[in-house]
Amino acid sequence: MAELKAGKYAPIYILCGEEPYYIDRVYDFIAENALDEMAREFDQQVVYGRDLQGADIAPVVSAARGYAMMGGRKVVIVREAQTVKKWEALEAYLAAVMPQTVLVICFNGKPDKRQNIWKKIAEHPQVVWMQSDKLRDYEVERWISAYIADYKKEHPEIQIDPKVAPLLADHIGTDLSAIVGALDKLIAGRPEGVHTIDAALVERNIGISKDYNIMELQAALIRGDIVKANRIALYFASTKEHVMIREIAPLFTFFSNLLMYHYMPDKSQATVARELGINPYFVKDYEMAARRYPAGKTFLIVGYLREMDARLKGVNNPSAKDADLWKELIFKIMH
Repeated sequence: MAELKAGKYAPIYILCGEEPYYIDRVYDFIAENALDEMAREFDQQVVYGRDLQGADIAPVVSAARGYAMMGGRKVVIVREAQTVKKWEALEAYLAAVMPQTVLVICFNGKPDKRQNIWKKIAEHPQVVWMQSDKLRDYEVERWISAYIADYKKEHPEIQIDPKVAPLLADHIGTDLSAIVGALDKLIAGRPEGVHTIDAALVERNIGISKDYNIMELQAALIRGDIVKANRIALYFASTKEHVMIREIAPLFTFFSNLLMYHYMPDKSQATVARELGINPYFVKDYEMAARRYPAGKTFLIVGYLREMDARLKGVNNPSAKDADLWKELIFKIMH
Protein backbone atom coordinates (compact mmCIF):
# COMPACT_ATOMS: atom_id res chain seq x y z
CA MET A 1 0.00 0.00 0.00
CA ALA A 2 2.89 2.36 0.71
CA GLU A 3 4.26 1.70 -2.79
CA LEU A 4 0.84 2.22 -4.39
CA LYS A 5 0.20 5.44 -2.47
CA ALA A 6 3.56 6.66 -3.75
CA GLY A 7 2.38 5.97 -7.31
CA LYS A 8 4.68 2.97 -7.82
CA TYR A 9 2.71 0.29 -9.66
CA ALA A 10 4.07 -3.15 -10.50
CA PRO A 11 3.23 -4.80 -13.85
CA ILE A 12 1.58 -7.85 -12.24
CA TYR A 13 -0.14 -8.41 -8.88
CA ILE A 14 -1.21 -11.81 -7.58
CA LEU A 15 -3.55 -11.18 -4.63
CA CYS A 16 -4.56 -14.41 -2.93
CA GLY A 17 -5.44 -16.04 0.39
CA GLU A 18 -8.33 -16.98 2.65
CA GLU A 19 -8.73 -13.50 4.20
CA PRO A 20 -10.37 -11.17 1.64
CA TYR A 21 -9.90 -7.95 3.65
CA TYR A 22 -6.39 -7.12 2.42
CA ILE A 23 -7.09 -8.41 -1.08
CA ASP A 24 -10.05 -6.05 -1.32
CA ARG A 25 -8.04 -3.12 0.07
CA VAL A 26 -5.32 -3.47 -2.56
CA TYR A 27 -7.82 -4.17 -5.35
CA ASP A 28 -9.98 -1.17 -4.39
CA PHE A 29 -6.99 1.16 -4.26
CA ILE A 30 -5.70 0.14 -7.69
CA ALA A 31 -9.18 0.25 -9.25
CA GLU A 32 -9.85 3.73 -7.87
CA ASN A 33 -6.42 5.36 -8.16
CA ALA A 34 -4.31 3.80 -10.92
CA LEU A 35 -6.24 5.81 -13.55
CA ASP A 36 -8.20 9.04 -13.42
CA GLU A 37 -11.95 8.95 -13.91
CA MET A 38 -11.89 9.58 -17.66
CA ALA A 39 -9.13 7.04 -18.35
CA ARG A 40 -11.00 4.37 -16.37
CA GLU A 41 -13.80 4.50 -18.93
CA PHE A 42 -11.42 3.42 -21.71
CA ASP A 43 -8.38 1.74 -20.17
CA GLN A 44 -9.61 -0.23 -17.16
CA GLN A 45 -11.12 -3.67 -17.63
CA VAL A 46 -12.52 -5.94 -14.88
CA VAL A 47 -13.38 -9.54 -15.71
CA TYR A 48 -14.46 -12.52 -13.60
CA GLY A 49 -12.81 -15.90 -13.86
CA ARG A 50 -16.17 -17.65 -14.21
CA ASP A 51 -16.88 -15.63 -17.38
CA LEU A 52 -13.72 -16.69 -19.23
CA GLN A 53 -14.52 -19.13 -22.01
CA GLY A 54 -12.88 -22.47 -21.43
CA ALA A 55 -11.61 -21.24 -18.04
CA ASP A 56 -8.59 -19.91 -19.99
CA ILE A 57 -6.66 -16.78 -18.94
CA ALA A 58 -5.64 -16.13 -22.58
CA PRO A 59 -8.24 -13.36 -23.27
CA VAL A 60 -7.04 -11.48 -20.19
CA VAL A 61 -3.44 -11.73 -21.35
CA SER A 62 -4.47 -10.46 -24.79
CA ALA A 63 -6.11 -7.45 -23.12
CA ALA A 64 -2.96 -6.85 -21.04
CA ARG A 65 -0.84 -6.86 -24.21
CA GLY A 66 -2.92 -4.08 -25.76
CA TYR A 67 -2.01 -0.40 -25.63
CA ALA A 68 -3.93 2.16 -23.61
CA MET A 69 -6.41 4.16 -25.67
CA MET A 70 -5.62 7.30 -23.70
CA GLY A 71 -1.90 6.77 -24.22
CA GLY A 72 -0.96 6.16 -20.60
CA ARG A 73 -1.40 3.29 -18.16
CA LYS A 74 -3.75 0.36 -18.74
CA VAL A 75 -5.35 -1.65 -15.91
CA VAL A 76 -6.68 -5.20 -16.31
CA ILE A 77 -8.22 -6.90 -13.27
CA VAL A 78 -9.36 -10.51 -12.85
CA ARG A 79 -11.72 -11.26 -9.93
CA GLU A 80 -12.42 -14.80 -8.64
CA ALA A 81 -9.46 -16.17 -10.54
CA GLN A 82 -9.64 -19.47 -8.66
CA THR A 83 -12.11 -20.66 -11.31
CA VAL A 84 -9.50 -20.31 -14.08
CA LYS A 85 -7.90 -23.63 -15.08
CA LYS A 86 -5.58 -22.73 -17.97
CA TRP A 87 -2.67 -20.41 -17.11
CA GLU A 88 -0.19 -21.11 -19.91
CA ALA A 89 -0.86 -17.74 -21.55
CA LEU A 90 0.15 -15.93 -18.34
CA GLU A 91 3.37 -17.91 -18.17
CA ALA A 92 4.14 -16.86 -21.76
CA TYR A 93 3.30 -13.23 -20.89
CA LEU A 94 6.10 -13.21 -18.30
CA ALA A 95 8.64 -13.34 -21.12
CA ALA A 96 7.46 -9.98 -22.50
CA VAL A 97 5.54 -8.06 -19.83
CA MET A 98 3.93 -4.82 -21.04
CA PRO A 99 5.44 -2.10 -18.83
CA GLN A 100 2.45 0.26 -19.16
CA THR A 101 -0.08 -2.42 -18.07
CA VAL A 102 -1.06 -3.18 -14.49
CA LEU A 103 -2.45 -6.73 -14.40
CA VAL A 104 -4.19 -7.63 -11.12
CA ILE A 105 -5.28 -11.23 -10.48
CA CYS A 106 -7.41 -11.83 -7.36
CA PHE A 107 -8.00 -15.29 -5.92
CA ASN A 108 -10.44 -16.46 -3.26
CA GLY A 109 -7.96 -18.95 -1.86
CA LYS A 110 -4.46 -19.42 -3.22
CA PRO A 111 -2.75 -21.08 -6.18
CA ASP A 112 -0.72 -24.22 -5.63
CA LYS A 113 2.86 -22.92 -5.60
CA ARG A 114 4.11 -26.51 -5.78
CA GLN A 115 3.10 -26.50 -9.44
CA ASN A 116 5.91 -25.47 -11.75
CA ILE A 117 3.90 -22.72 -13.48
CA TRP A 118 3.13 -21.01 -10.16
CA LYS A 119 6.71 -21.30 -9.00
CA LYS A 120 7.77 -19.38 -12.12
CA ILE A 121 5.06 -16.76 -11.64
CA ALA A 122 5.78 -16.27 -7.94
CA GLU A 123 9.53 -15.90 -8.50
CA HIS A 124 9.28 -13.52 -11.45
CA PRO A 125 10.87 -10.13 -10.59
CA GLN A 126 7.93 -8.14 -12.03
CA VAL A 127 5.30 -10.00 -10.01
CA VAL A 128 4.09 -8.78 -6.62
CA TRP A 129 2.69 -11.78 -4.76
CA MET A 130 0.53 -10.94 -1.75
CA GLN A 131 -0.92 -13.78 0.32
CA SER A 132 -3.58 -12.75 2.84
CA ASP A 133 -4.10 -15.51 5.40
CA LYS A 134 -6.86 -15.80 7.99
CA LEU A 135 -5.89 -14.69 11.46
CA ARG A 136 -5.97 -17.23 14.23
CA ASP A 137 -8.41 -16.59 17.07
CA TYR A 138 -5.68 -15.49 19.46
CA GLU A 139 -4.32 -12.95 16.94
CA VAL A 140 -7.57 -11.04 16.39
CA GLU A 141 -7.54 -8.95 19.57
CA ARG A 142 -4.02 -7.72 18.85
CA TRP A 143 -5.00 -6.92 15.25
CA ILE A 144 -7.98 -4.84 16.43
CA SER A 145 -5.77 -2.96 18.89
CA ALA A 146 -3.29 -2.18 16.10
CA TYR A 147 -6.10 -1.06 13.78
CA ILE A 148 -7.45 1.26 16.50
CA ALA A 149 -3.95 2.67 17.15
CA ASP A 150 -3.54 3.46 13.44
CA TYR A 151 -6.99 5.07 13.32
CA LYS A 152 -6.19 7.29 16.32
CA LYS A 153 -3.12 8.67 14.58
CA GLU A 154 -5.44 10.51 12.19
CA HIS A 155 -8.29 11.00 14.70
CA PRO A 156 -6.62 11.70 18.07
CA GLU A 157 -9.88 13.02 19.53
CA ILE A 158 -11.38 9.50 19.52
CA GLN A 159 -10.75 7.43 22.65
CA ILE A 160 -11.45 3.70 22.59
CA ASP A 161 -11.73 1.67 25.80
CA PRO A 162 -9.18 -1.19 25.74
CA LYS A 163 -12.02 -3.61 26.55
CA VAL A 164 -13.60 -2.98 23.13
CA ALA A 165 -10.95 -5.00 21.26
CA PRO A 166 -11.49 -8.29 23.15
CA LEU A 167 -15.27 -7.76 23.06
CA LEU A 168 -15.29 -7.49 19.26
CA ALA A 169 -12.79 -10.33 18.86
CA ASP A 170 -14.98 -12.63 20.93
CA HIS A 171 -18.26 -11.64 19.30
CA ILE A 172 -17.27 -11.38 15.63
CA GLY A 173 -14.39 -13.83 15.32
CA THR A 174 -11.71 -13.61 12.63
CA ASP A 175 -13.66 -11.85 9.86
CA LEU A 176 -11.59 -8.66 9.46
CA SER A 177 -14.08 -6.98 7.13
CA ALA A 178 -16.84 -7.49 9.70
CA ILE A 179 -14.60 -6.19 12.49
CA VAL A 180 -13.70 -3.06 10.54
CA GLY A 181 -17.38 -2.58 9.68
CA ALA A 182 -18.28 -2.83 13.37
CA LEU A 183 -15.59 -0.33 14.38
CA ASP A 184 -16.70 2.11 11.68
CA LYS A 185 -20.29 1.70 12.88
CA LEU A 186 -19.25 2.41 16.47
CA ILE A 187 -17.33 5.54 15.52
CA ALA A 188 -19.99 6.86 13.14
CA GLY A 189 -22.87 5.96 15.47
CA ARG A 190 -21.63 7.63 18.63
CA PRO A 191 -23.82 10.46 19.97
CA GLU A 192 -22.81 14.02 19.19
CA GLY A 193 -20.12 15.23 21.54
CA VAL A 194 -19.17 11.71 22.66
CA HIS A 195 -15.55 10.87 21.83
CA THR A 196 -15.12 7.65 23.82
CA ILE A 197 -16.03 4.24 22.42
CA ASP A 198 -16.79 2.02 25.42
CA ALA A 199 -18.63 -1.22 26.24
CA ALA A 200 -21.98 0.59 26.62
CA LEU A 201 -21.68 2.03 23.12
CA VAL A 202 -20.75 -1.41 21.78
CA GLU A 203 -23.86 -2.87 23.37
CA ARG A 204 -26.10 -0.14 21.92
CA ASN A 205 -24.68 -0.23 18.38
CA ILE A 206 -23.40 -3.79 17.87
CA GLY A 207 -25.64 -5.80 20.17
CA ILE A 208 -22.91 -7.23 22.42
CA SER A 209 -23.97 -7.26 26.07
CA LYS A 210 -21.69 -5.19 28.29
CA ASP A 211 -22.56 -7.46 31.24
CA TYR A 212 -22.61 -10.92 29.64
CA ASN A 213 -19.46 -11.38 27.60
CA ILE A 214 -16.18 -13.24 27.84
CA MET A 215 -14.36 -10.25 29.35
CA GLU A 216 -16.86 -10.08 32.21
CA LEU A 217 -16.56 -13.83 32.76
CA GLN A 218 -12.79 -13.55 32.86
CA ALA A 219 -13.04 -10.63 35.30
CA ALA A 220 -15.34 -12.68 37.56
CA LEU A 221 -12.84 -15.56 37.57
CA ILE A 222 -10.01 -13.16 38.41
CA ARG A 223 -11.96 -11.67 41.34
CA GLY A 224 -13.21 -15.05 42.52
CA ASP A 225 -16.84 -14.05 42.02
CA ILE A 226 -18.30 -17.53 41.58
CA VAL A 227 -21.92 -16.33 41.49
CA LYS A 228 -21.34 -13.92 38.60
CA ALA A 229 -19.11 -16.39 36.76
CA ASN A 230 -21.85 -19.02 36.82
CA ARG A 231 -24.53 -16.49 35.88
CA ILE A 232 -22.57 -15.46 32.77
CA ALA A 233 -21.75 -19.06 31.87
CA LEU A 234 -25.40 -20.09 32.08
CA TYR A 235 -26.33 -17.11 29.91
CA PHE A 236 -23.75 -18.29 27.36
CA ALA A 237 -25.24 -21.80 27.44
CA SER A 238 -28.72 -20.41 26.75
CA THR A 239 -27.82 -18.45 23.59
CA LYS A 240 -26.66 -19.55 20.15
CA GLU A 241 -24.28 -16.59 19.83
CA HIS A 242 -21.93 -17.84 22.57
CA VAL A 243 -20.59 -21.15 21.30
CA MET A 244 -18.66 -22.72 24.17
CA ILE A 245 -15.69 -23.97 22.14
CA ARG A 246 -15.14 -20.41 20.90
CA GLU A 247 -15.68 -18.81 24.31
CA ILE A 248 -13.10 -20.91 26.11
CA ALA A 249 -10.35 -19.95 23.63
CA PRO A 250 -9.77 -16.49 25.23
CA LEU A 251 -9.74 -18.13 28.67
CA PHE A 252 -7.08 -20.58 27.47
CA THR A 253 -5.00 -17.66 26.17
CA PHE A 254 -5.39 -15.75 29.46
CA PHE A 255 -4.40 -18.64 31.73
CA SER A 256 -1.55 -19.70 29.43
CA ASN A 257 -0.26 -16.13 29.64
CA LEU A 258 -0.77 -16.18 33.41
CA LEU A 259 1.41 -19.29 33.64
CA MET A 260 4.17 -17.42 31.77
CA TYR A 261 3.63 -14.38 33.99
CA HIS A 262 4.33 -16.45 37.11
CA TYR A 263 7.83 -17.28 35.86
CA MET A 264 8.79 -13.84 34.56
CA PRO A 265 11.76 -12.43 36.50
CA ASP A 266 10.73 -8.89 35.53
CA LYS A 267 7.06 -8.20 36.22
CA SER A 268 7.09 -4.50 35.40
CA GLN A 269 4.12 -3.30 33.37
CA ALA A 270 6.14 -2.53 30.25
CA THR A 271 7.95 -5.90 30.27
CA VAL A 272 4.81 -7.95 30.89
CA ALA A 273 2.89 -6.12 28.16
CA ARG A 274 5.72 -6.64 25.68
CA GLU A 275 6.39 -10.29 26.51
CA LEU A 276 2.72 -11.31 26.54
CA GLY A 277 1.78 -9.09 23.59
CA ILE A 278 -1.04 -7.38 25.49
CA ASN A 279 -2.24 -3.84 26.10
CA PRO A 280 -0.51 -2.45 29.25
CA TYR A 281 -4.01 -1.70 30.56
CA PHE A 282 -4.55 -5.43 31.16
CA VAL A 283 -1.36 -6.10 33.13
CA LYS A 284 -3.25 -5.41 36.36
CA ASP A 285 -5.52 -8.37 35.56
CA TYR A 286 -2.52 -10.69 35.59
CA GLU A 287 -1.24 -9.16 38.82
CA MET A 288 -4.60 -9.83 40.49
CA ALA A 289 -5.04 -13.29 38.97
CA ALA A 290 -1.55 -14.35 40.05
CA ARG A 291 -2.52 -13.69 43.67
CA ARG A 292 -5.62 -15.87 43.37
CA TYR A 293 -4.18 -18.63 41.18
CA PRO A 294 -0.61 -19.76 42.05
CA ALA A 295 1.57 -21.28 39.34
CA GLY A 296 0.63 -24.86 40.21
CA LYS A 297 -3.10 -24.12 40.11
CA THR A 298 -2.70 -22.17 36.87
CA PHE A 299 -0.97 -25.18 35.32
CA LEU A 300 -3.96 -27.32 36.27
CA ILE A 301 -6.42 -24.76 34.84
CA VAL A 302 -4.64 -24.78 31.48
CA GLY A 303 -5.06 -28.57 31.55
CA TYR A 304 -8.77 -28.28 32.38
CA LEU A 305 -9.26 -25.95 29.41
CA ARG A 306 -7.38 -28.31 27.07
CA GLU A 307 -9.51 -31.21 28.29
CA MET A 308 -12.72 -29.22 27.82
CA ASP A 309 -11.69 -28.26 24.28
CA ALA A 310 -11.25 -31.96 23.47
CA ARG A 311 -14.59 -32.88 25.02
CA LEU A 312 -16.37 -30.18 23.03
CA LYS A 313 -14.87 -31.80 19.92
CA GLY A 314 -16.45 -35.12 20.90
CA VAL A 315 -13.66 -36.80 22.90
CA ASN A 316 -15.14 -38.64 25.92
CA ASN A 317 -18.27 -36.50 25.80
CA PRO A 318 -21.21 -38.30 24.18
CA SER A 319 -24.08 -36.18 25.52
CA ALA A 320 -23.18 -33.52 28.11
CA LYS A 321 -24.90 -30.15 27.61
CA ASP A 322 -23.04 -26.85 27.52
CA ALA A 323 -24.67 -25.68 30.77
CA ASP A 324 -23.31 -28.73 32.62
CA LEU A 325 -19.88 -28.37 31.01
CA TRP A 326 -19.72 -24.68 31.99
CA LYS A 327 -20.63 -25.50 35.61
CA GLU A 328 -17.97 -28.20 35.74
CA LEU A 329 -15.30 -25.98 34.20
CA ILE A 330 -15.95 -23.01 36.51
CA PHE A 331 -15.99 -25.27 39.57
CA LYS A 332 -12.62 -26.77 38.61
CA ILE A 333 -11.10 -23.35 37.93
CA MET A 334 -12.29 -21.72 41.14
CA HIS A 335 -11.81 -24.59 43.62
